[in-house]
Amino acid sequence: MLQYLEELGQISQLAWAVILGIFSGKTKIKLTLEQIVKIGYESIPLALAASAFVGMVFALQVATEFVKFGAGKYVGGIMSIAMARELGPALAGIVIAARVAASITAEIGTMKVTEQIEALQALGTNPVRYLVIPRFIACALMLPVLTIASDVVGFLGGYLVGIFVIHINPVEYMETARSMLTMWDVWGGLIKTVVFGMLIAIIACYRGLTTKGGAKGVGEATTSSVVTALITIFVVNYFLSIAFFK
Repeated sequence: MLQYLEELGQISQLAWAVILGIFSGKTKIKLTLEQIVKIGYESIPLALAASAFVGMVFALQVATEFVKFGAGKYVGGIMSIAMARELGPALAGIVIAARVAASITAEIGTMKVTEQIEALQALGTNPVRYLVIPRFIACALMLPVLTIASDVVGFLGGYLVGIFVIHINPVEYMETARSMLTMWDVWGGLIKTVVFGMLIAIIACYRGLTTKGGAKGVGEATTSSVVTALITIFVVNYFLSIAFFK
C-alpha cells in the first residue's frame, strides 16, 4: 500500500512539473509535432478499425432487441449517444493506452537503462521538458481527434448494420440520432478523452523514467504501463460519466 501511495506521489510530482513546464512557454515545438504524428496520425487505422466493428456489433445487438419490441427507429439515437458518450472515448483511450503507452515507456525506458537520460542532464537538458512535455501535449491533443473519428466511423458502422442487416428505416435512424443526441454528449466525451490522454502520457513517461534492470526491466515497465493506463482509464471514465451525464 505504501508503495502505491509513494508512486502516486511521484506521478503527481511529475504531472506538476509538466504543467509548470508547459506554462513556462518553453515547449519543444518540433518534438511535439513529431509526437503528434506518431501518437495521432499513426494510430488512426487501428482506432477506426476498432470503432467500426464495435459500432457494428453494438448496433446488431441493440437493433435486434429493439425491433422485437417495435422500437427499431430508436436505434439511431441510442447509437449516437453511446458512441459520443462512451464507446468513442473509451475505444480511443484503449487504443492509445495499448499502442502508445507501450511505445512511450519502451522508448524512454531504453534511454533510462542505457544512461541516455543522465547524458541529457549532463548536457544541461531537462528530461521532463525534452521527453515528457511533447508526449503529454500530443496525447492530450490527439485523443479528442481520434475520438471524433471513432464516433463517426462507429456510428456509420451501426448505420450500415441497422439498414442492411436489421432493415431499419434509414430516415428514422438518422432522425432519432439527430433528435436524441445533444452537443453536451459530444463535448462531454471529448473532455473525457483529454483527461485520458494526459493520464496515459504521465503514466507511460513515469514508468519509462523509473525503469531499471536492463532489457528485462524495460519489458516489465512496458507491461506495467499499459495495464496501469487501462485500469486508470476505466476507473476515471466511470467517475467522469457520473459527473457529466448523470
